[in-house]
Amino acid sequence: MSIIKFIKQWTLLFAICAGTIIYLLFSRISFLVPIGNVVGPRLVSLMPFVIFTMLYVTFCKIKLDEFRPRTWHFCLQGIRTLLSASVVLLISWTTSPETKMILEGVFVCVICPTAAAAPVITEKLGGSIASMTIYMIIANCFTSIIIPLFFPMVEKSADITFLFAFLMVLKRVLLVLVLPLLLALFTRRFLPKIITWLKSKSNIAFYLWSFNLSIVMGLTVRMITRSQLMGTTMALLIILPLIISLLLFSIGKLVGGFWGESIAGGQALGQKNTVIGIWLMLSFLNPTAVIAPCAYVIWQNLINAIQLWYKGKYGYLKW
Repeated sequence: MSIIKFIKQWTLLFAICAGTIIYLLFSRISFLVPIGNVVGPRLVSLMPFVIFTMLYVTFCKIKLDEFRPRTWHFCLQGIRTLLSASVVLLISWTTSPETKMILEGVFVCVICPTAAAAPVITEKLGGSIASMTIYMIIANCFTSIIIPLFFPMVEKSADITFLFAFLMVLKRVLLVLVLPLLLALFTRRFLPKIITWLKSKSNIAFYLWSFNLSIVMGLTVRMITRSQLMGTTMALLIILPLIISLLLFSIGKLVGGFWGESIAGGQALGQKNTVIGIWLMLSFLNPTAVIAPCAYVIWQNLINAIQLWYKGKYGYLKW
């Protein structure tokens, strides 16, 4: 197998490794550190624009009549809320600061909304982009309610109001979802030649996400390597997100499968916007537990990489 073919087959894995290696090189080798200090923040500032472009390209493939809520969209919101409430209950029962910190990491992994890249991966796996997009809009509306509801229960000092959370999520929905969606629908209506060209370049959005993932991985490795945690606590904050991601993907696939949308269901519940989770953890909860959403970044993308490999090799997903 040629190197190029291997990279194409395992693009997400390559992005994870590339982001990790590049960060370590430019943060550990003395003469590269000044370059990393300048280029790193600029790459991070590019992320919203890359996501916008990625979603625009993906949404250009959606027809307006495909937009309709499905029953499983609301079922998964109920499950996400129930799971979040269960972790909050466990947190309220524990008296150990260390256990509480670990559970806060679990809580953020569960409550995080769906990642912006979910429609891109869903398309690559053969799922419905339109269904995934509607789910994301619904999920963000739910997020604006459950975050200010649960966060004060998790951390008594969490200074987050309903209005603040609502406006925070609304801003993200408008910039990341609604604007590229409206632009894509406008393009479909008035610039059909662009749509035809984009359809011939089916992997543009996927490679844009891979580029973004390498940046996210750099941020993730930065958080992990700068953590002062060691031993069992560090191990739990890394391993538990793997268990959670497998659980969420499995539940999503099971629920979505009842309505013939196993792929979209799995990505909807399992693929998380961990950048938001990291920010929420650093801003309102125990920042030490930020390792959990960082680890979730790695696990969910390894799961996606394996799914993409299996789909490419066998033409379908067994799980």
